[in-house]
Amino acid sequence: MAGRFEGKVALVTGGSSGMGESTALKFAEEGAKVAISARGIERGNETLEKLKGAGNDAIFIKTDVSVAIEVEAMVKTTVETFGRLDYAFNNAGCGNLVRGLDAPEEAWDKVIDTNLKGVWLCMKYEIPEMHKVGGGAIVNNSSISGVGGSPRRYQYVASKHGVNGLTKCAAIEWAKEGIRVNAVVPGIIETPMWGDITPEHRTELDRLQPVARMGRADEVADTVLWFCSDQSSYVTGVTLLVDGGMCARS
Repeated sequence: MAGRFEGKVALVTGGSSGMGESTALKFAEEGAKVAISARGIERGNETLEKLKGAGNDAIFIKTDVSVAIEVEAMVKTTVETFGRLDYAFNNAGCGNLVRGLDAPEEAWDKVIDTNLKGVWLCMKYEIPEMHKVGGGAIVNNSSISGVGGSPRRYQYVASKHGVNGLTKCAAIEWAKEGIRVNAVVPGIIETPMWGDITPEHRTELDRLQPVARMGRADEVADTVLWFCSDQSSYVTGVTLLVDGGMCARS
């Protein structure tokens, strides 16, 4: 049975693990041809094998989204391989490398270049390709850190606030061209970035959630696919919380 995205092409940055990998696999399950990118070759190829193992057309492109020439090549390779680009999940990012005002300038630059400039660069090269095929949908990955403050996490919080702003600007500019741009705003999601957390730490993280548990990567992925589907055809410029009610607390 054909899926919602049969005959379409999706690009997922940071697609080798966590929310990116889950989204790539769900796009494939729904019939899309999928390009994934990441900096790590080994993990990227592992996810590619999962996609191909399920009989899907897929490619992996090693990419650092903070480097313009690599982002341009990523989009170009996707279009040359599959003939078009319909959807993008700009998910690649990094966390705070060094916290506080004593962080060195290079730590600030790394986070801003990856999380904020990287999203801008992706849209810069994705949108013209979507325009060629008459429209498309972009979902940028933000964070609950993009809707509030957090002590000593200056560069990460600033980058995610910036992603929300970029999303709204692009949504307004390209709405009449049939290109919708939204952002998913995850809360505490259980992904490999958490590593081997202790039972005590997990209990504390669960306690913070009104739903009493951490979120799952597939729950974010489902939201991304909804943003890309015709079911959200009148939705653009939205930053949607997927946080188990965490930000509802005053």
